[in-house]
Amino acid sequence: MLYFVIMDISDPTRAVTPTLDGPVLAALAVAGHPMTAGEIAQHTIRGSEIGVRRCLARLVDEGIVKASELGRNRVHELNREHLAAEVAEILAGLRPALFDRIRSELGRWKPKPHLAIVFGSLARRDGDVHSDIDVLLVHIPFPGDPKPPKQGRMRDSLAQMWAEPSPGSISDAKKWSGQIDKLKNSIYLWTGNPAHVIDLSWAEWLAHKDDDGVFGDIRRDGIDVTP
Repeated sequence: MLYFVIMDISDPTRAVTPTLDGPVLAALAVAGHPMTAGEIAQHTIRGSEIGVRRCLARLVDEGIVKASELGRNRVHELNREHLAAEVAEILAGLRPALFDRIRSELGRWKPKPHLAIVFGSLARRDGDVHSDIDVLLVHIPFPGDPKPPKQGRMRDSLAQMWAEPSPGSISDAKKWSGQIDKLKNSIYLWTGNPAHVIDLSWAEWLAHKDDDGVFGDIRRDGIDVTP
């Protein structure tokens, strides 16, 4: 039986280390400039300012973080010459790396999705180890799909964006289902989290994209991963 480390999608660094080292180093790697302990605490997804200060003191002792005095403040920055600095940069890039992997996977599909959006707790960055990874996929018209709403197309100001894509075949529809299963499996292998995929036809997307509820979440927080 295989066991996977489930990723905390609000803080992917927890998959590597349960301590504050992960989010603190990630925050410093992204910042690229000196910050006070309070500023660093504001950029870490977990941990109190006191905990961040203790973590910084140890990381300074280890040499991977540099501390200096700036006026009345003590500021910290990542020592990018340190052998382990690359690890900090990798920790900072775990979340965007997941989006890149999804986009790359979708880019190999035949047929490719007309639109792909990651939404939900991953996009909002407020989930945990129990959260699904939510992905909306809009496929090109397949045989048997509903017809697009004419009024929806006419009132859309971005007419080119919603221009009807070239239709697919019955064979394409069969491949599409298998590709979704493969994506779900890949996301689980990458993160340990189950994937929840909403699969819509192009016509269904046009009909519902302005609705409230989950579609409102997608409009507000969604991250485009269309290849």
